[in-house]
Amino acid sequence: MTSVNDLLDLLILDKISDTEYNGKSKTIGSPIVFGGQVLAQAIHAATNTIHNNRILHSMHSYFLEAGNLELPITYNVSIVRDGGSFSVRRVTAHQKDRTIFILSASYHKKESGHEHQMDMKPDLKQPEDLLSWTDILQQYGDFLPRSLKAFFEIKRPIEFKPTVIVNPSDKKDLPPFCDVWFKLKGDASNLDLATKQQILTYISDYNILTSALYPHASKAHWGNTQTASLDHSMWYFRDFDFDDWMLYSMESPSMSNARGFARGNIFTREGKLIASVAQEGLMRPIIK
Repeated sequence: MTSVNDLLDLLILDKISDTEYNGKSKTIGSPIVFGGQVLAQAIHAATNTIHNNRILHSMHSYFLEAGNLELPITYNVSIVRDGGSFSVRRVTAHQKDRTIFILSASYHKKESGHEHQMDMKPDLKQPEDLLSWTDILQQYGDFLPRSLKAFFEIKRPIEFKPTVIVNPSDKKDLPPFCDVWFKLKGDASNLDLATKQQILTYISDYNILTSALYPHASKAHWGNTQTASLDHSMWYFRDFDFDDWMLYSMESPSMSNARGFARGNIFTREGKLIASVAQEGLMRPIIK
């Protein structure tokens, strides 16, 4: 995938019935299905059953088994409730006879009320002053570990620019924080809010567990750590557009029992908080 159009194509599901859909997969460099893809497709399936103009405000999910890139994913939607203000959907994802993922999503009618939000970090470097993953590959590809170089070589519909570039050969522990600017490649104008939320959900599965690995960077890296998303939750606060760079600001409060927990906030460049994310992942040291 090289542009937002490829990502939009990935979100399109084949309708089997009013509550059942099939989705295809695209690799992001891993031998298994990317969790962000399953999240976004499941939200797409759930939203297809919403016919009262309610807006997705939260979702909670569990990854049960790794997805096979070669098999279609079938999404079954259960209409749990359509109340006076909220609608709830439950989505179960299957490959053959295996349940690989479950998700609950809640939709809320548009209402007005009190507002506040936390501020974006001050004095962060701006995207124009930073190197993207593409730039890092072009400038330092010959010096990167083989697995990291291969990951950067995968074509993506999103450009990422970390505010701090970590040298994997430094072998020193780092604070449990990670801030990454991101921007879609191609024309992302004229998208409806539901589609923008699905794209944002896809992106939210990138980078977040990095903040949990940083405090152990003197000895742990992606090559000697078995990682997998276990659960993923997201809250959607405000409408937004993908017409500029956006900031994903992440932190990891805890790592224990071979599980890393991380949470993040996503801001527009102007500092509007549009979503928050929480994820726990398996982060098991590989003993050789």
